[in-house]
Amino acid sequence: MAQKLCVLQSLWAMERRLADEPEWPLQTQLAMIRDAGFDGAGVRFIDPSFASEVTSFLRAHDMIWQAQCYPKSVDDLKPVLELVAKLGADHVNLQPDVRPYRLADCIPLLEGWRRLGEQASVALNIETHRDRMTTDLFFTLQLLDCFPDLRLTADLSHYLVGREFAWPVDETNHAMMHRILDNSWALHGRVASREQVQISFRFPQNQGWLGLFMGWWEYGIRSWRKRAGPDATLTFLCELGPAPYAITGADGRELSDRWQDALVMKDMIRNLWDRIAVEGCD
Repeated sequence: MAQKLCVLQSLWAMERRLADEPEWPLQTQLAMIRDAGFDGAGVRFIDPSFASEVTSFLRAHDMIWQAQCYPKSVDDLKPVLELVAKLGADHVNLQPDVRPYRLADCIPLLEGWRRLGEQASVALNIETHRDRMTTDLFFTLQLLDCFPDLRLTADLSHYLVGREFAWPVDETNHAMMHRILDNSWALHGRVASREQVQISFRFPQNQGWLGLFMGWWEYGIRSWRKRAGPDATLTFLCELGPAPYAITGADGRELSDRWQDALVMKDMIRNLWDRIAVEGCD
């Protein structure tokens, strides 16, 4: 076997949130994801009935999923892991829904979550995300000082807009993002600018930001390939969120078609992976 890439689609990103049109039924969303050629989906594991319905479909079509959760305490993770034991998952993607002011307050939580993951033999990643323990880039880098082997999921959009990096991004800021990527075992896909967390990356005026993220994702893939086992799987989740993540016009409609954007992103990442595989990861 060889290392492989699996590109997933976020079910949250399938929400339309239109005042005058209904949401797509869940089974329609899942069929769209399957028919578009995605390898799986990101699934909320805080609702057992929802997770059961989604994973039943995905399993029947030889697709994979990541289990998403948002614990506020160590014990909050236990029912999620019990559900993972029942339904399976490629990995658990944990957004730590706490906002400690001090690093010392984070340590018992991270130690507890990591311990539970190890006891359950489940790969567990901590996602970089605003309004979470990992909201700030500098704070998260200090967490890595405390836990050099901490497994992350890198959603870099939050750090670009959160830190409002000057353009062009300088080597100091690149180095900090690279350190995040060197600890990342999964990637979440969204293109931001220094002012907006999600922009329409196919627009001509946004090509510089797209190039920035493609460069970061290339670094992240190359870093992962060096660290991961010979038959490991890297997941990339296309996560183009609905409004207010998506920018809307005066009529309340989004400025671009997020579903079509996700299809383009899927192909871009697969092409990037293929190029890296041919060139090697050095």
